[in-house]
Amino acid sequence: MEPITLALVIGTILFLMLLSYYVPIGLFIAARFSGVQISILQLFLMRLRKVPPGRIVNPLINATKAGLKLGLNDLEAHYLAGGNVERVVNALISANKANIDLDFKTATAIDLAGRDVLEAVKVSVDPKVINTPNVAAMAKDGIQLVAKARVTVRANIHKLVGGAGEETILARVGEGIVSSIGSTDSHKKVLENPDSISKVVLAKGLDAGTAFEILSIDIADIDVGKNIGAELQIDQANADKNIAQAKAEERRAMAIAYEQEMKAKAEEARAQVIAAEAQIPQAIAEAFRSGNLGIMDYLKIKNIESDTGMRDSISKSPE
Repeated sequence: MEPITLALVIGTILFLMLLSYYVPIGLFIAARFSGVQISILQLFLMRLRKVPPGRIVNPLINATKAGLKLGLNDLEAHYLAGGNVERVVNALISANKANIDLDFKTATAIDLAGRDVLEAVKVSVDPKVINTPNVAAMAKDGIQLVAKARVTVRANIHKLVGGAGEETILARVGEGIVSSIGSTDSHKKVLENPDSISKVVLAKGLDAGTAFEILSIDIADIDVGKNIGAELQIDQANADKNIAQAKAEERRAMAIAYEQEMKAKAEEARAQVIAAEAQIPQAIAEAFRSGNLGIMDYLKIKNIESDTGMRDSISKSPE
């Protein structure tokens, strides 16, 4: 084969490959036979806008077969906005079959908000059950109860954008269970009639502002926990005992301090007495020198001291 002919063949092959990439003939034929009005130019322009034609045309074919009227430009715009075209179209088809009022604008808004619009339609048709974690609450008699509930919810299509999710539902139901048990006089009443909790919680309208409608709240399990009332009383008694012991120790310390103070004062007084007694001989000598004390007076003092000493000895001797 001559070089020119070979180059021509290779060029032709490359051209056909490039043409088949930018102009998907098979997709064009499938769309036309399915009733989708689309031109080769539109497919070519999609490639130029970096939009995979299959991501747009195939969902449009499905929608057309299901009897939905969707625009090619609308689907392409949703794809360029970062949405999932196939999921939106499937959700619209499912909603149409289930007679659920869902338009294209609402579906795309739900999808761009980060929610699974197809799953929302399924939950709207077939409600799902959400299991709450264990919720611990204490009745007025001080007994703790641990409850677990099953919440049956149905998606509210028109509140999916801006509405709270499952976490809010679970938090509100848990709060309602705690409030209902806490307002009960005895835990026995709750055990005898768990359905009373469901009725009280369901009547509070916990689904307000959420993307779901609560159909029922059923208490799946309820167990008796700790006697928190008794534990609190024991803790209070221990605290009172510790306070009393602290006060007693404080009084004891004050008594010891007072005793030490009195002993110090007694020692001080004793020291003063001893000091005064030490001055007596000097006073007697001064009295002798000044003539205020005679020898007879001095002897009388000595006799008195001797008599006093003898009396002390007699009083201290054993019988």
